Amino acid sequence: MRTITVVAIGFVFLASAWMIGNQARANVESKDNNVAVMDDCLPSDPAWEETGGCTLKPHQGDVSFAEFQALLLSPLSPTVVGHPSWRNEPSYLAARVGKRVRVTNKGGRGHTFTEVLNFGGGFIPPLNGAPTPLAVAPECNPVSPTLRALAPGATVELDLTPGLHRFQCCIHPWMRAAVRVE
Repeated sequence: MRTITVVAIGFVFLASAWMIGNQARANVESKDNNVAVMDDCLPSDPAWEETGGCTLKPHQGDVSFAEFQALLLSPLSPTVVGHPSWRNEPSYLAARVGKRVRVTNKGGRGHTFTEVLNFGGGFIPPLNGAPTPLAVAPECNPVSPTLRALAPGATVELDLTPGLHRFQCCIHPWMRAAVRVE
């Protein structure tokens, strides 16, 4: 009986590892070329209204402004970490030459999806961290022609050349994505 239990637990472990590995590989090898720009703001929190609002429907978002602020920094990092629900999904995408990359803001806040030479800070100083703030990426200058704003629900399609392309939100600089065009 003990042998059967050990074998069953081993089987469950191996099956779980295989499923997790395949899911991660599917995200990288996916050829659908879609990137979701995401956040999880709480639409009923009045504090969000003071900073531009939250357009998510009730019961869609659950992150209060206070929680967002509490998770900006980590005692383990000298720079900004950011709330984990503010993210680009997937954060890495392999795309084929000639296939457009479609980027959609599925969150309730405004974001940017701006190509940068090197990841850096954004144009909202408090979101760049302290006491060691991120240096602002030059492409994140608010008047830069490469700054690509995405209102909630907005979609943009990108035609990219071969190589590695880095993108970040110039408002929330921890929201990063890399797209390799092959």
